[in-house]
Amino acid sequence: MSETEPPDNCLRILSYNIQNGIDTCYFRHYVTRGWRNWLPHRGQIPNLDKVAGLVGKYDIVGLQEVDSGSLRSNFMDQTAYIAQRAGFSGWYRQVNRDLGPLGQHSNGLLSRYTPLRVEEHKLPGNVPGRGALLALFGRPGNELAVCVVHLALGHWARKRQLSYIAGLIRPFTYAVVMGDMNCGCNAPELIDLVGSTQLRGPSCEDASFPSWRPMRRIDHILVTDNLEVVKAEVVNFPLSDHLPVHVEVKLPQALFLDLEESLKNNLRQVG
Repeated sequence: MSETEPPDNCLRILSYNIQNGIDTCYFRHYVTRGWRNWLPHRGQIPNLDKVAGLVGKYDIVGLQEVDSGSLRSNFMDQTAYIAQRAGFSGWYRQVNRDLGPLGQHSNGLLSRYTPLRVEEHKLPGNVPGRGALLALFGRPGNELAVCVVHLALGHWARKRQLSYIAGLIRPFTYAVVMGDMNCGCNAPELIDLVGSTQLRGPSCEDASFPSWRPMRRIDHILVTDNLEVVKAEVVNFPLSDHLPVHVEVKLPQALFLDLEESLKNNLRQVG
């Protein structure tokens, strides 16, 4: 088995806030490199290439703080660029805050499997611009629901958003919720999400933020308790101000075969 191939029936999942391709190594960079949130910079493409080199090892990847084509990204859809560089057959992006040429703030999803459908949901909150990207994999009646989110900074907004997300995934037997949730493992709103669904509590052994001196775990991948977690880790990849988080889960045989069939269909279409 090669380094990039998971064991039988296993799915490698990664969540990463890429900060629009900005490399941040110190708190002072929020000031000295803050202009990069609005204008393009020459380090952006090399940084995105590094991200592509990382995410290519995984099966399903959720991205946050991706730009979908504005001045600061040289009008490049960063999700599409990373997907193509990493060799993903499928990619999807959700623009949550459309500032025209000044910014296209988005979530992204990269997948080696073809989803049954992909849905975009605007999350509640006093300040617009937060969303959930929901993809369903497998076959009708036996789906794996994968939800990529980037939540608000405020507690009450996150509480409403996580309640909405709970309603999205509750109809599905198998589910994954991942993203930058802007709250720690012991946050009441996150505990409420786990208590109102079949999601397993988050892994909190390692911190993910800030990447150069991790002190808080605010990036999470939650999976339903009927999915066996083979591995859960924070990946040591300090580029943006967040570290990526990874979970490897073992799928039920029937669900895994359904996903593999969609992969074969992709290969037949490419061939």
